[in-house]
Amino acid sequence: MTRPRRTTIRRSRLIASVLSLLVVAALAGSGTGAAAAPTAGAAPSTASVSAVASAVESLGIAGTTWALDGRTGKLRVLADSTVADADLARLHRTAGRFADAMTLERLDGRLRTLLSGGDGIYAAGWRCSAGVNVQSGSTYYFVTAGHCTDSMPTWYTSSALSTSIGPTTGTSFPSNDFGVVRYSNPAVPHPGTIGTVDVTGTATAYVGQSVCRRGATTGVRCGVVTALNATVNYADGTVYGLIRTNICAEPGDSGGPLYAGDKVIGILSGGSGNCTTGGTTYYQPIQEVLSTYGLTVY
Repeated sequence: MTRPRRTTIRRSRLIASVLSLLVVAALAGSGTGAAAAPTAGAAPSTASVSAVASAVESLGIAGTTWALDGRTGKLRVLADSTVADADLARLHRTAGRFADAMTLERLDGRLRTLLSGGDGIYAAGWRCSAGVNVQSGSTYYFVTAGHCTDSMPTWYTSSALSTSIGPTTGTSFPSNDFGVVRYSNPAVPHPGTIGTVDVTGTATAYVGQSVCRRGATTGVRCGVVTALNATVNYADGTVYGLIRTNICAEPGDSGGPLYAGDKVIGILSGGSGNCTTGGTTYYQPIQEVLSTYGLTVY
């Protein structure tokens, strides 16, 4: 497998994501499903939502995240506790310019990728969580977060680094957040399961979907999908096209799987908050990494 070249996501990709979400929101609003209609006034135009998304992205402020709010049709922008007052003022000015198409809120805590020491998968002092086992022909791999595998050539089963799992064979971070590690040690088992759940395939997330995630630090936690195509400006890079949920996570959970029943949906990228007071988490959709490397779950 070859390592993909890092690329800067063009503004057209962000705009295309926003446009597609607007279409979905419009279709949902015309039916009898669970999606609620905007509470007051008409939804903003496609052009105004695209303009505000481009404006927020151009500010380049780390610690911000945004996604389309399916209830109001506006772009919901969140700023974490690391965003300085001067940058927050810039966001408020942007919100003022696009008051009909944008809302701005302050997040408790800090948006971060979720790395730390402890149980899980290990590389040079870092710990993450394995996502899901996959294969290409007779060769087996696991998928995890790209911010985990970035610059980490070999992975082990413990912090002692005494039993190797295998090498990193692909990483895409930032822009995306996925990585692939090959099983090269036949003594390390790699069943097609998430805990006790036997994986049978993948699924595409939708807003309101009931989902669970599993991680090395906090185990199994469940909640619902709250947004699609979210963008997160981490301090170490911007990631696009993420699934947002109301599930908590903590350092060391990064790379763990998001799933619904026996179907894998995504890989944990990062989030804010914790599992004591609650939090928000973001996931790389699983289909992109599988199609990039020609992999399948089993």
